[in-house]
Amino acid sequence: MKHSRRIYLDHSATTPVDLRVVEAMNESMLEHFGNPSSVHSYGRDAKEALDFARISVARLIDADSDDIFFTSGGTEADNLAIIGYCERNRDRGNHVIISSIEHSAVLLSAKVLESRGFKVTKVKPTPSGEVVASDIEKAITVGTLLVSVMHANNEVGTINDIGAIAKVAHAHGAVFHTDAVQTFGKISISVAEMGIDMLSLSAHKIYGPKGVGALYIRKGVSVSQRQFGGHQEAEIRPGTENLPGIVGLGTATDLSRNEMTTEAVRLRQLRDALWSQISNSLDNVTLNGHQENRIPGNLNITFKGVEGEALLVALDLEGISVSSGSACSSGSTTPSHVLTEIGLSPEEANSTLRLTLGRGNSMEDIERTAEVIIKSVIRLRFMDKPFQDITSGRYQAVRA
Repeated sequence: MKHSRRIYLDHSATTPVDLRVVEAMNESMLEHFGNPSSVHSYGRDAKEALDFARISVARLIDADSDDIFFTSGGTEADNLAIIGYCERNRDRGNHVIISSIEHSAVLLSAKVLESRGFKVTKVKPTPSGEVVASDIEKAITVGTLLVSVMHANNEVGTINDIGAIAKVAHAHGAVFHTDAVQTFGKISISVAEMGIDMLSLSAHKIYGPKGVGALYIRKGVSVSQRQFGGHQEAEIRPGTENLPGIVGLGTATDLSRNEMTTEAVRLRQLRDALWSQISNSLDNVTLNGHQENRIPGNLNITFKGVEGEALLVALDLEGISVSSGSACSSGSTTPSHVLTEIGLSPEEANSTLRLTLGRGNSMEDIERTAEVIIKSVIRLRFMDKPFQDITSGRYQAVRA
């Protein structure tokens, strides 16, 4: 039976734009269409909207609004932070430390630096996907210029103790950057308390529009601009600002600040209920990442004996949208680098799905999803090899 209600469980890839955000953006496009750099009333109105959004973003991470610079998204913010800082300060060192499970925006930024003579060390995570401060300290050298470690992993959802990592970086004279795209608006962040020097964020992960993000840069930290033009964003990111998108980011930020705590509790309950129903009905399933210290809505599950892409398609045919990895690696034939780095075999990595919950999900969605996953896994395992054992309502069918 085809269900009319579609279920979206890929919120770590992107989120649907909140209608309240759409309304704010529409108002910006229709009523505040002036150029924020213009001195007339239309320009001043636009500049005021821009400033309000900057203040909103700053408040959510406990920063000064003067330290927020708008970008086209998290990728540009990562590029600007990592390449921009190292190029501006290469007289101070030529060594960069990142984790081996960073988003491709960080990994490829590091690769660009290597092509320009910098040395890059990639620190491996623990089997639970955590990047440990003591391992960062072991990798630090006299010439270490920058340490960049994500706040939480986009695939397995493990949250890192970036305050401890930043403390280690500072003790050795290095600057600390974090990609907080997956945590901004979802869990508490204080750049002051955590010792963060630069932080990347994005709007479309918190029910805002695509194509807009921001980079926090602490006062005293200097980066080279990556594009050239006017005087916007203190010349760090010149070009006429995407005002409707920035207003959308500001509105989404305000909504997240007001709803973040209660939403995190709700998502954890739904997430745990989904995992409980799946793990109680299927054998040979594994939850990847830290069991507790993870993003509220994240589940990353390996279904042994099942091709992840086949399971994804089976769910999609039932109107349930999930991911077999991060959206940025969609279409890749190689196993997830995150999953292999935490110890999964290529076969296990290719038998893994990421399910990420959001505002629009309900317990009804959880029950429906669990039902479809259980039936689909049983069917796919049976197609590969007949059941070996069915006892006490639990199913076991593993590829030989």
